[in-house]
Amino acid sequence: MTRDQQGGWVYDRYRGTMYVGVTSNLAARTHQHRSGERSDFCARYGLTRLVWAEHSGDIANCIAHEKRLKRWRRQWKFDLIERGNPDWRDMFDTLA
Repeated sequence: MTRDQQGGWVYDRYRGTMYVGVTSNLAARTHQHRSGERSDFCARYGLTRLVWAEHSGDIANCIAHEKRLKRWRRQWKFDLIERGNPDWRDMFDTLA
């Protein structure tokens, strides 16, 4: 996934508060969250670290997947993140 592709993502403080969302431009959305813009929730809880991202070419699929993820149990979300990012590192700088 590249920074400008659409897809889903999760911000998190290690195993704490999580934010699940979808965007058509990951770089721009990440910048907004890190600067405290456009998400009162992320600003309130200090969520700035991108710990999971997944690409889909179809925005409707992205939105449907986001809604499913929001219904998942917390442990299932942790397991999803840890399969691809076991150290919960900020993934934004690793995206092409």
